[in-house]
Amino acid sequence: MKKELFTVSEDLSGLRLDLAVSRLSGELTRARVQKLLAEGLVLVNGAACKPNYRVRPGDSIDIAIPSVREAKAAAEEIELDILYEDNHILVLNKQKGLVVHPAAGHKSGTLVNALLHHCTDLSGIGGEARPGIVHRLDKDTSGVLVVAKNDRAHLLLSQQFKEHSITREYVAIAHGSVSKAEGVIEGAIARHPRDRKKMAVVPPARGRHAVTHFFVLERLGSYTFLRLRLETGRTHQIRVHLAAVGHPVLGDPVYGPKKPHIKYAGQALHACLLGFIHPANGEFMEFRSEPPQDFQNLLTFLREGGGKVNEY
Repeated sequence: MKKELFTVSEDLSGLRLDLAVSRLSGELTRARVQKLLAEGLVLVNGAACKPNYRVRPGDSIDIAIPSVREAKAAAEEIELDILYEDNHILVLNKQKGLVVHPAAGHKSGTLVNALLHHCTDLSGIGGEARPGIVHRLDKDTSGVLVVAKNDRAHLLLSQQFKEHSITREYVAIAHGSVSKAEGVIEGAIARHPRDRKKMAVVPPARGRHAVTHFFVLERLGSYTFLRLRLETGRTHQIRVHLAAVGHPVLGDPVYGPKKPHIKYAGQALHACLLGFIHPANGEFMEFRSEPPQDFQNLLTFLREGGGKVNEY
């Protein structure tokens, strides 16, 4: 059972309780909040309330969220591009289109299913559905990812991610010509207030601090080839930050334009570098991978002057 405690701020005053809780939590959908309310698991100032209660500044909201029992993932033979492996960690180049772990809509065919077929020694901290998973890449983001093969490795790697000491760099093709040669995008990120499938840049008090550094590699007419370095690691961070400054990732079906000139399957975003301290021997290790062929084909197309019509 997970418990959360919130205090209603002035900007939420007058909202329905179910809507206010979904915004405060950032993870719970409004429908999920309504179920918790019906079960008496949401209390306002220590008392149960109806979903249509209008919250007031200073209201104390206690939420009890029952634990969800995860189904155990099954081993499946799926090809992996392994860059490094020892008794403690496994580093791979995740292919585009591969979901990292089982979830709603993706019960099989994930990286976890492939890992269970490849090896049996994976950390159990992530639960039965996420063995070995220390961090994630979006389904259509390719690139370098590290997996923990025991709990000690998992904890030590997780600590590095928490402290933001991991080196993480990406390359992306973004819409528009980015004017500055380099810069920093800073903006708190939280669940979108109206579309729960999206994230958004929000006021600092409403989200988690996020910082993305960008460097222009090449300007390609109506597009820009970028290198990006994460100072923090939030859900969809690069995609949300670039969209927020008017340069969404090309091909992004969630944050990009509804009618793009170039039709590209999935966002043109690749995790090209990952550096961390090995959890067993204490040595700093760095791994790189080149973008997949379709990404490189797209770059060639843009370099040759394409990009003004959807001919790609």
